[in-house]
Amino acid sequence: MLFFGTIGMLVLTIGMIIFIIFHQRKVIRYQLRFQKLEFQQQKTLLNASIRFQEEERQRIAADLHDDAGPLLATARLYLNENLVNLDKNAQLQSIYNAKQIIDDTIQLIRNISHSLMPPTLKNFGLESAVNDLFQKISGSGSLNASCRFHDYRERLLPDQELIIFRIIQELINNILKHSNSSFIHLTQNISGPKLYIRMHHDGRGLTQADFEKLNKSGGGLGLKNIQSRLKLLQGRIFFEKDASQTYYKITIEAPRSEEQTVKEEKGITY
Repeated sequence: MLFFGTIGMLVLTIGMIIFIIFHQRKVIRYQLRFQKLEFQQQKTLLNASIRFQEEERQRIAADLHDDAGPLLATARLYLNENLVNLDKNAQLQSIYNAKQIIDDTIQLIRNISHSLMPPTLKNFGLESAVNDLFQKISGSGSLNASCRFHDYRERLLPDQELIIFRIIQELINNILKHSNSSFIHLTQNISGPKLYIRMHHDGRGLTQADFEKLNKSGGGLGLKNIQSRLKLLQGRIFFEKDASQTYYKITIEAPRSEEQTVKEEKGITY
């Protein structure tokens, strides 16, 4: 009887060892598959970011080549070597025309510079830049846009503000193009070391499953740009439909610096 009990325990032990081995192999295969998917996702986001940066460079190059180049070439025509042979009135007129063209070129370059770093964002911060953006949207009459910052006592780091502002711009661009909304409302809050930006709209929108699916597909370049920027920010984004099924909500979660969090805990505000 003891013999059979020993044999049974031995068989059970061997069975458990085999089960553990197969289970570990299954876990390892799953981890390898997950790592592969994660690597592919990172590669897709990196490619999207590179493609976006290249498109930005091409756009700037095209603006400078197609607009600034001809303007400066025209100004040069007015200021050629024959200018000294013209009578005084003709000289003054040529100089005036060249000045007007140079002024137009300066304004063009200033506009390109502003598109890279909006002056309101640089000088006054994220709240002012977003307010300015939403006022322009409302002023267009296409839809009602409003925003409210509840906990913006101290500015974020410049890079953080620019990334968040670009994400907001991209989201608004998608809403304006695809959702057919009648309103957009944005709110900002802080909870501990996290900053939250929430956007609500009543048009066609995305759920988190839709967002993940589009990110893994070949399309959705704008959404991939958002994801690549969030990766730089070490932030997250969530898409959901309200329980009432009347509007969509987008939540951006971004970390604040330790210095900002400590200052708030000590009650230091500006």
